[in-house]
Amino acid sequence: MLEVDIDRTRDWDGQTDWERIAEDAVKAAFSVSSHGHLAEAPFTISISIRLSDDGEVHELNRNWRGKDKPTNVLSFPMLKQDELDALANTDDGEVLLGDMILAHGVCAAEAVEKAIPLTQHATHLIVHGTLHLLGLDHIDDAEAEQMEALEVKTLASLGIGNPYSDH
Repeated sequence: MLEVDIDRTRDWDGQTDWERIAEDAVKAAFSVSSHGHLAEAPFTISISIRLSDDGEVHELNRNWRGKDKPTNVLSFPMLKQDELDALANTDDGEVLLGDMILAHGVCAAEAVEKAIPLTQHATHLIVHGTLHLLGLDHIDDAEAEQMEALEVKTLASLGIGNPYSDH
């Protein structure tokens, strides 16, 4: 069973159902990953998502990645690949997969630049972050292509177009 915990700052619109958006994005990302079966596991897999501001993300990006600027999303996986692969055999009641944080200002500016709603862009970033928590990365071209293909497939299942197309 998947459990998505959401925390948000005032920057994020209180009228938007961010909990539903995040849960839908996480479930969809699981469904296209090689770890999709874990979404139906007899134990709880927990993901924590913080919808925050640029300042908090800037600080985390500087402290954890050595990059002195805010970014759109950061993911902090709690499990290594071999631990992820062994999860099917766990008898733990709950497993924390990891945390992610989104920066409102960066996300909003990117959404405007792409001429898409913030909710759509945030969905993409939550999918992206979830795939990181599931062990995917985009360090080299082959990994980036694989991850982007999974993002496109996931977003299509949510009725969202390809964020990497120029159309």
